[in-house]
Amino acid sequence: MPEQNTQSSRKSFSLRVWGPLACFTRPELKAERFSYPVITPSAARGIFDAIYCKPPEFRWQIERIELFSSPAYIALRRNEVKEKVNVNSVQRWMGGDGDPEPIWADGDKAQSGSDEKGRTQRQTMALQDVEYRITASIVRWPGCPHSQTSVEDQFARRVRGGKCFQQPYFGCREFPAYFEFAEDTGGAPAPYSSDLGFMLYDVFDLSRPQSSSAKACISLFRARVDNGVLEVPPFEDPSVLKSFAGEGA
Repeated sequence: MPEQNTQSSRKSFSLRVWGPLACFTRPELKAERFSYPVITPSAARGIFDAIYCKPPEFRWQIERIELFSSPAYIALRRNEVKEKVNVNSVQRWMGGDGDPEPIWADGDKAQSGSDEKGRTQRQTMALQDVEYRITASIVRWPGCPHSQTSVEDQFARRVRGGKCFQQPYFGCREFPAYFEFAEDTGGAPAPYSSDLGFMLYDVFDLSRPQSSSAKACISLFRARVDNGVLEVPPFEDPSVLKSFAGEGA
């Protein structure tokens, strides 16, 4: 495992994130989406990545998640397309090689080439009116050309300026997440406590730098919320269960 900078040399940042809808799907549910009652560390990391990330140089370590609203579910039924656009095809079209080919949700056989509809209805049990305070720190990889202070200062400037590489979202891209630095006087977390059992920790191997083509690797941890606070162990902690231990990226 590559040596990483220690917790004592890193600065922790706390963001207040909120939005009207969220869905953090349990990986064991395939056909229908049913959200965990709390944002997962993986989704929380995605919010920080959307603001500032350089995967070959560093990663984000989520340390703590605080709930400022108790979980409240809402049932949604939506039409969703069955297929996904191939990334290689998109890159080819962007390079001018061929015309873009649409994914047909509806249409006759002459248009879509099939009698089957390209959409299906799926049930989603989502969360509504979510608000969290998420604390995380930057873990630099060996060989990172920038100092710890420089990458931390750059992140702080981006948050204060409201900048992001893409709109952060809560589990699904159509559920936007809004962000700002959390104030120390932001109030106490919601009076919510629950043993959530095993929760998804991440979908990638965070022990080494990852590329866009990295293989998905599921890790889990035992999650418990005490008075609105979910403490997240470091990825290298033995309490984080990794079925891919020792495998390559």
